[in-house]
Amino acid sequence: MGKITRPEPVMLFAGMLTGDLSLMNRMAKTLAEHFGPLIGQTEDLSWKYTDYYAEELGREIFRRFLFFRNLIPPDRIAGIKVETNRIEERNARNVKGRFLRRINLDPGYLESSKVVLTSTKNYSHRIYLGHGIYGEVTLKYVQGSYRSMDHTYPDYRSETTIEIFNRMRNEFVHQQNR
Repeated sequence: MGKITRPEPVMLFAGMLTGDLSLMNRMAKTLAEHFGPLIGQTEDLSWKYTDYYAEELGREIFRRFLFFRNLIPPDRIAGIKVETNRIEERNARNVKGRFLRRINLDPGYLESSKVVLTSTKNYSHRIYLGHGIYGEVTLKYVQGSYRSMDHTYPDYRSETTIEIFNRMRNEFVHQQNR
């Protein structure tokens, strides 16, 4: 029989998508107030993978990743996703009785072997985490680099994103060894 142990802490990150760069800057501050100081963040990357978000976020969309200094227990991620959804709702706009997000906040975590994303939507490759939230392994670490899975979103498959996560993995490993 295996011995039950507590999981190692993980590095929290949040992916943000919006067409409003001033909102992106405000949300970076808001998320740091909620989840602690940042250890890193990316520049604003042009995001042109699909028109799925165009009605809510606009035609010109940017992506920024935030990485948080304070490591968290992985079982906190579902509650964090619930909180980021509340932040999205508070910043939504009402268009003819429909609330449309102005920013998409997607928290997840990275650890040495994988990157996990959260979602409110169930699917065959997702597992239920609690509070109406599902998790999926979207990148796995193999032979010195994160690699995509069959279900990995196109932007997470990009060379730029994988380089970002590899760099932050190095920071995570360094942080664990302190």
